[in-house]
Amino acid sequence: MYLQRRNRILRVSPAIRAMVAETSLTPNDFIVPLFICEGENVKDEIASMPNYFRYSLDNTVKEVKELWSMGIKCVLLFVKSKDELKDNKGTEAVNPDGLMQRSIKAIKNAVPEMLVMTDVALDPYSSYGHDGIVENGQIVNDATVEVLAQMSVSHAQAGADFVAPSDMMDGRIGAIRQALEENHFTNTGIMAYSAKYASCFYGPFRDALDSAPGFGDKKTYQMDYSNRIEAVKEAQMDVEEGADIVMVKPGLPYLDIVREVKNSVDVPVSVYNISGEYAMIKAAAKTGWIDENKAILETLTAFKRAGADLIATYFAREAVRML
Repeated sequence: MYLQRRNRILRVSPAIRAMVAETSLTPNDFIVPLFICEGENVKDEIASMPNYFRYSLDNTVKEVKELWSMGIKCVLLFVKSKDELKDNKGTEAVNPDGLMQRSIKAIKNAVPEMLVMTDVALDPYSSYGHDGIVENGQIVNDATVEVLAQMSVSHAQAGADFVAPSDMMDGRIGAIRQALEENHFTNTGIMAYSAKYASCFYGPFRDALDSAPGFGDKKTYQMDYSNRIEAVKEAQMDVEEGADIVMVKPGLPYLDIVREVKNSVDVPVSVYNISGEYAMIKAAAKTGWIDENKAILETLTAFKRAGADLIATYFAREAVRML
């Protein structure tokens, strides 16, 4: 049989496949989420996230040093606040001696070159477990945004390189940018969770931080997973308000959204390979139904192929070792 073109020629060997691969992964692509708790010498495995841990601050610093030695250059911090510190005002969120602020300082002192991003939302500090202030059973927007701006300045004062608002309140990117500018933090970046969907896949994360909503759900502020055009609008508005990076979250069920956003903005796009996605791969691998290592690399490559410039993932360590 005569064929003018034989596409399989470019698949004949590993060397050829590597040479013509359109998408590649490097340690520079990864953002590592870290869960931090109070105490000393704490390393608690999260039940719904096998082989992922909550660390006390001393162990967090050790983890960051190891990540840096592996070539990973960015961490995203989340803190588990004590119940007695939670209220409906975000008081602990803006405490200059709070766990988040102490964590930022400790990490920057230990590994100054590490890029430190910080979660900006009220749910870890809320007695209601919601991302905003609650009034008459409603999550109120504008009062929440005021606290988020204060929180962002507090993180910048502690040394954060980027603040990462994950709350999905309207107008918070513009308010945060204004607050950072007014307080002379002109080099502090904003990674906006621009298209954050109300997803069932967040469960293990909420276990990690004990931050599940105390009533109702988060559908009045997180996005409806039926919507695509809305995600593009949200991302474009965040860029207009001053976001340096925009994020799509979750990841795997939203690869189409990653591509849509990538095609519509002129800033880097990140994606969050979330806890439920991590847990599914771990669970399937444990039963022997899939090859874990292959599933990790295929998943992370899919994010890059879809258009993500950065990937927040709990698989970063494993991926770097395989790469």
